[in-house]
Amino acid sequence: MTTQTTVEHVLVVPTLLFHEVGYFQGFTTNVAPYLTTLLDPAYGSYRPRPAMEQDPSFKQLIPYCIFRFEDQIFYYRRSKGTGEGRLHGKRSIGVGGHISSEDQAAASPYLQAMQREIAEEVFLESGYRQTCVGLLNDDESEVGKVHLGVVHIFDLDEPKVLPRETTMIETGFATVNDLAEDIDSFETWSQLCLRHVFPNR
Repeated sequence: MTTQTTVEHVLVVPTLLFHEVGYFQGFTTNVAPYLTTLLDPAYGSYRPRPAMEQDPSFKQLIPYCIFRFEDQIFYYRRSKGTGEGRLHGKRSIGVGGHISSEDQAAASPYLQAMQREIAEEVFLESGYRQTCVGLLNDDESEVGKVHLGVVHIFDLDEPKVLPRETTMIETGFATVNDLAEDIDSFETWSQLCLRHVFPNR
């Protein structure tokens, strides 16, 4: 008897729609016009993730959450067991993931997905204030061509974030200056955030 594997369906928008709102490469703080359009249910659809990972005619929307306590940022390294093979061994300051079809029953599938991904990846044991600060687009890498990141800063009351995922290794808090000293070891989105979200380091 064959066991059927359930294929995850993730929220995507046409890349052409992203270009119509306004193409950019790298990072932008101009969040409102993009999210108003790209999170409109009229434009998004849930499609099989394996196909979407190879199809640059669609962008997968990804909440990318950065945990900050005073002048320190939470960081980790992705082990070889992580789902996205193209990011194995890379360091990161972002936690988050796809908006899945299982999130769509919520009043806001986007916010539901963000909270679900945080709960799946880390133990967040601190109060916080959350702010959406920008968008990430990197068409210069294979993984970047099919994703669009939405950057959220979580300002924590205490530095209490611990990995729940076993694929998150070498975790901790460090200043932006310290992290930037080894910026090439980070995934592209984290490099963009270190350069643009925290420019006055």
